[in-house]
Amino acid sequence: MSKSTTFLSKTDEAEIVAAIRTAEKNTSGEIRVHIEAEATKNPYERALDVFYELEMNATKDKNGVLIYVAVTDKKFVICGDEGINNVVPKDFWNSTKDVIQAYFKKNNFKQGLIAGILKAGEELKAHFPWQIDDENELSNEISKG
Repeated sequence: MSKSTTFLSKTDEAEIVAAIRTAEKNTSGEIRVHIEAEATKNPYERALDVFYELEMNATKDKNGVLIYVAVTDKKFVICGDEGINNVVPKDFWNSTKDVIQAYFKKNNFKQGLIAGILKAGEELKAHFPWQIDDENELSNEISKG
């Protein structure tokens, strides 16, 4: 088994997906988590590749957020589409990264991802509140490479 498939237990994954559903309940924003053993290039560049592979740039309001984790490399990246990047505070991604990193340093990967997802969801809610005609545009499932 690869590290991307053993990084989190099935129960951990279910709790992370539940956190995505919770975070997206009050926003039109879309949050995805992608896990792979290692980045095949610079982690930020690889995260951008995954962002486009998952068609996260195709959301109506350009408000998708990806949390990318390269397990073996011990790297993670948070990237958002232009709609959210244009409205969040300049330190937003750093403050979200700090929340995740605090848990990761304690080897609490599940809770780090959940905390980051919920923080991103709060910011998305502030700028992209849920509307009556909103629909879930992207899968909430964790993708793996």
